[in-house]
Amino acid sequence: MKSGFVAIIGRPNVGKSTLLNHILHKKVSIVTDKSQTTRNAIKGIYTDENVQIVFVDTPGIHKPLQKLGIEMNNMAYKTSQDVDAIILVVDASLPFGKGDQYLFDHLAIKDIPLIIVFNKIDKARLDKTNKIKEIYLEKFKNAIIIDTVATEGFNVEEIVGQLTSILPEGPMYYEKETITDSDLVFQIKEIIREKILNILSKEVPHSIAIYMEDISWEDNPMHIKASIIVEKDSQKGIVIGANGKRIKEIGSKARQSIEALVKKHVFLELFVKVDEDWRDQDSALSKYGYKTPKEE
Repeated sequence: MKSGFVAIIGRPNVGKSTLLNHILHKKVSIVTDKSQTTRNAIKGIYTDENVQIVFVDTPGIHKPLQKLGIEMNNMAYKTSQDVDAIILVVDASLPFGKGDQYLFDHLAIKDIPLIIVFNKIDKARLDKTNKIKEIYLEKFKNAIIIDTVATEGFNVEEIVGQLTSILPEGPMYYEKETITDSDLVFQIKEIIREKILNILSKEVPHSIAIYMEDISWEDNPMHIKASIIVEKDSQKGIVIGANGKRIKEIGSKARQSIEALVKKHVFLELFVKVDEDWRDQDSALSKYGYKTPKEE
């Protein structure tokens, strides 16, 4: 049997998480239309009779404005050095720009098999796509090129096939039925954050973290208390909404998805708290689960 670890990297909002979810036929990584939705390295495990591929979905590489952005980039850089192969996802519908150049300047891929996935080809003009392909192939000369439409699952089987040929012989790292190693607390927090990202607009979603206060696992309904962390008092009012309408909508949609995950009724209590400029505070980044572990 073949097996190995594969990092999925790229700029924000290029479709990394959507691609992973379609490969696995299951949602393991939250998806929104907001950039920088993924903040942690999230494992998704694909297993068939021939191969086990442990995908690691990473935050989008971008020019950071706060310490949180630095930590997110570090997760992507570190992950790309500790794997058997790399998938670099590129938005084929956009011309080569400053974000691509930033990635070129900061991402070092040495002696690791690389597949460049040009996503969103359904929205791209062929001539422009060919130009950006030429630029990426000049930078990464030995890369394998695959075109996809991740939202439709187009060509994802080609990615699995190429990885099956690339990866070495090895053991099964996880049981066949395992799809992700993310614990339930993390998954619940991500569900809540996903609903906030989809409901809110503009700059507020990027200022939000979720802190789990308490879960009564054995209760029925299961009682969950979680805090929505914002950076400013003005953002607190936006999250709550007039007469609490918005936080009720967030809570209702999150509760439905959490119940589908845990397979039992849930009583979800959400609070909104201000932690000023938490994205630039090391202690807050640790508290909310965004610090990259230091190598020993």
